[in-house]
Amino acid sequence: MKRITIILVLVTVISVSVFSKEKRNAYYITNQSPLIAQPYTALPIGAIHAEGFLKEMLQRQRDGLTGHLDSVYALVCGDNNGWLGGTGDGWERGPYWLDGLVPLAYLLDDDELKAKAQKWIEWSIQNQQEDGYFGPRPLPEGYEVIPGTQQGMRNDWWPKMVMLKVLQQYYSATGDERIIRLMTNYFRYQMKMLPENELGYVTFWANRRGGDNLAVVYWLYNITGDKFLLDLAEIIHKQTFDWTDVYSGNMIRRLNPLPDLHCVNVAQGLKEPVVYYQQHPEEKYLEAVKKGLASIKEVHGFVNGMYGGDEQLHGNDPTQGSELCSAVEMMFCFENIIPITGDVYYADYLEKIAYNVLPTQIDDDYTRRQYFQQVNQIKVDDTERNFFNDRRGRNVFGTTTGYPCCTCNMHQGWPKFVQNTWYATSDNGLAALVYGPTKVTAKVANGEEVTITEETGYPFKEQVQFTIESDNAVKFPFHLRIPEWCKSFSLKVNGADQNLKAENGIVKLDREWKSGDKVELDLGMDFRFSYWSEMSLGVERGPLVYALRIEEEWQEVKKEEYDDTYWEVLPKSPWNYAIWDQTVNTVDFQIEVADEVGFYPWNLENTPITVKTKGRRMPIWTEDRNMAGKTPSPAWPYRDVDDHEEEITLIPYGCTTLRIAEFPVYKKME
Repeated sequence: MKRITIILVLVTVISVSVFSKEKRNAYYITNQSPLIAQPYTALPIGAIHAEGFLKEMLQRQRDGLTGHLDSVYALVCGDNNGWLGGTGDGWERGPYWLDGLVPLAYLLDDDELKAKAQKWIEWSIQNQQEDGYFGPRPLPEGYEVIPGTQQGMRNDWWPKMVMLKVLQQYYSATGDERIIRLMTNYFRYQMKMLPENELGYVTFWANRRGGDNLAVVYWLYNITGDKFLLDLAEIIHKQTFDWTDVYSGNMIRRLNPLPDLHCVNVAQGLKEPVVYYQQHPEEKYLEAVKKGLASIKEVHGFVNGMYGGDEQLHGNDPTQGSELCSAVEMMFCFENIIPITGDVYYADYLEKIAYNVLPTQIDDDYTRRQYFQQVNQIKVDDTERNFFNDRRGRNVFGTTTGYPCCTCNMHQGWPKFVQNTWYATSDNGLAALVYGPTKVTAKVANGEEVTITEETGYPFKEQVQFTIESDNAVKFPFHLRIPEWCKSFSLKVNGADQNLKAENGIVKLDREWKSGDKVELDLGMDFRFSYWSEMSLGVERGPLVYALRIEEEWQEVKKEEYDDTYWEVLPKSPWNYAIWDQTVNTVDFQIEVADEVGFYPWNLENTPITVKTKGRRMPIWTEDRNMAGKTPSPAWPYRDVDDHEEEITLIPYGCTTLRIAEFPVYKKME
């Protein structure tokens, strides 16, 4: 018995010794034991600044709905909101808006936006109850309900999860210690209440979206070290929908009947297994998410990275809708997963959604959005479509058309994307894991501060250049992501070739840096082809998906049943083109890239890239139910196409409103 005891003690000592050698970033909020050491760590808001077109996107949000939702949508986001002590809406929509407004305000250092956000934050801080509850209290029974608001769900756990994210970002930007006290008291309240009032006791949304709650609990633990937070994390995980099982199993692969899974929950749940992995590092949690994404792709997936979900999961026909909330929540999940895993697969996927799906679903002025977009979208109007939820202008560009959750939730997309372009590393360096024009200032090595400016036309161009600025020479590791789609790359430091290989998608430059040093990364972008519903063709190059350019006519519409006007978009050029299989086999695609990428590249007029290829009209493929009809299957070589071959133009998916992005393929008779 004594011998066995000694062995166990030795094993324990060895285990602790090995664990203690794990590197953890010394300067920023990062995982503390017993949570796993994460390879990358988020930087505080304010450390990263957008440049070029990314800055333009943030400024358009400021001038558009993000900066003015309290007046444009005053019924819900005005002064009578429950999160300001009013009798109006007290559920998710106010916090949704703030979840994008707060990072936007501090990324732009905009005092007016900060003031808009501050009064909401102050109300939450000043009105926290003695028992730790925060947020709107339920209204008295019999209170007259205001149409268009959700007054009856104020005690739901779910909207608090969104506000916790808001407060977390506010702390990241300001260091306001009142947030730590509020969260500590609230999480003690949850410890007391959750055993009887589980996450789903008011609505099922909190049960499905508990990963948001869990992530903030771990974040607070990394600041305070309060052990009760790890116990609370176990309770929250247990009460959250079992996404690990769903993603690992076959539920997503069901098609007929459709799986009973809401599209936004599927996107939002992606983070939960990986977030929990931090406390229980079992491979099944990491594997589940990739298995789930593979299932989504195979059964419901589109070439743009999204999936049929309008609102239930709905298969892979390219005319099914995908919800804007699904896109921004999917992005946020990847932004949570990247620093925990260091897996570049998720950085690639994040760029795919951000640079293809996000810009096309919101208008140029950031004043209107589509609730559902379509991959093959030949017109945008308020008519019937084959959507699971087909009510109230799901397809048009409006503010309250569709369902107004997206009007409030869309604001987090670009600000959080910018905030997750750079990370601190566990070896006290910096990592550029998501590319775009930015500038970062952060502590490295022994606490020295450096600034790195990233100049690039990416995602449209292959070249990315970094310039280091520092007061003194400083040695630190600089991590660069090599995307999985990149088959060859070149890397130079001050003009000298660096013959380095990527390890797990990362190249590490560990050297002494002097102010003015330059790093040049050239990411080779080749055309890639993939096949989707009915063997339709998808065309990709680098992080971008390419789609048929269709000329557009925009027209503003007013209907009595809608509170505001909305925009329809009608086609002014043909769309029913098929592509010859030999065009793909010989890669007969000629690309033209503009010398400069403009400040706003996301429309037909400003697209920096055009691709010329050949296509033929396919007479069998016609409009059906106000959409592109079902994609014709190949039926090789018998499918009829026009005798006349035409030159067609493809442009980046994100620059389109109307488009075909999954093409029928034909084969000529021998």
